Amino acid sequence: MTNLKTTHRRNLLKSVAVAAGAMAAPMIAKAQTGPISMRWQSTWPAKDIFHEYALDYAKKVNDMTGGDLKIEVLPAGAVVPAFGLLEAVSKGTLDGGHGVLGYHYGKQNALALWNSGPAFGMDANMMLSWHKYGGGQELLAKLYASIGGNVQSFLYGPMATQPLGWYKKPITKVEDFKGLKFRTNGLAIDLFTAMGAAVNALPGGEIVPAMDRGLLDAAEFNNASSDRLLGFPDVSKVCMLQSYHQSAESFEIMFNKTKYDALPSKMKAIIAGATEAASADMAWKAIDRYSKDYIELQTKDKVKFYKTPDSILQAQLKLWDAILVKKSAENPLFKEVAESQKAFAERAVKWDQDTNISRRMAMNHFFGAKTAAPKKA
Repeated sequence: MTNLKTTHRRNLLKSVAVAAGAMAAPMIAKAQTGPISMRWQSTWPAKDIFHEYALDYAKKVNDMTGGDLKIEVLPAGAVVPAFGLLEAVSKGTLDGGHGVLGYHYGKQNALALWNSGPAFGMDANMMLSWHKYGGGQELLAKLYASIGGNVQSFLYGPMATQPLGWYKKPITKVEDFKGLKFRTNGLAIDLFTAMGAAVNALPGGEIVPAMDRGLLDAAEFNNASSDRLLGFPDVSKVCMLQSYHQSAESFEIMFNKTKYDALPSKMKAIIAGATEAASADMAWKAIDRYSKDYIELQTKDKVKFYKTPDSILQAQLKLWDAILVKKSAENPLFKEVAESQKAFAERAVKWDQDTNISRRMAMNHFFGAKTAAPKKA
């Protein structure tokens, strides 16, 4: 009897274990329902190289997660207008997006300090260094909290110095901006307004049509490839190179924070690594593509490039000083961000200027007249 009881007890326990396993199986399956899908939107037209960068980023994350996270990126306007991205991601209408901080200028002007102005002499890579190691990351989170932004932001992709813009004729002095109907964004609105322009902030895809209809006299966007793809050579044959209005900009990757926080820790680590990998890849691709399109603009599109006169660059710096004072007095968070950037730039830019050699001498030596600087206006 003892053996029978023991056997019966063992069989009973085994049956309970099997039943428990059968009950647990659907629960496990429910928790692992397959890949996580996210619908994103960029702030760029489908034909712009910037949208290509957004697609590159999504592919890198999708590949690195082994397909466990699948990000689909739609072009600007597919769900919301370009300037509506922050609100859409914050509310969860979109799971994420690709853009720039300056596009949120109207909600909190200090956000544009990551994309507008001379950045105290820093280039975009230095700005990203300040963002990661100099306190910028924490300040950005603080700014989003101040406007109730339910987003997790990652900055990546250092941009080259942006042109002063596209014009009907070369710009030779600050007075040439007086009354000029001009497109820009972010704090560059304040800068060009102070220079005398009548500024209209339009997203990338709307600029060339506005110039074609005469709603704009001139405009800036970003780089040789974007400007060419968006059709700037069709409405202007004069481009002024070099400016302090956006000399240190980078892209922003934005997740809805609620959805981001729910992701597994391993996936968050992959996203962080993919962002830095995409940053390097974007910078390398930009050098290759922009340099090719810079030549094409001159040879095929017959665009004439001019260097912005130093007198205009000096005027930009002086006007920027006044903008910093005014905005800092109006917005304590603006002041906090600007002071943090300035403290980092003082040592970083000095180190850079003291350490890195100018490439112009080497270019002239190896390539001679072919690499002459752009014409003076």
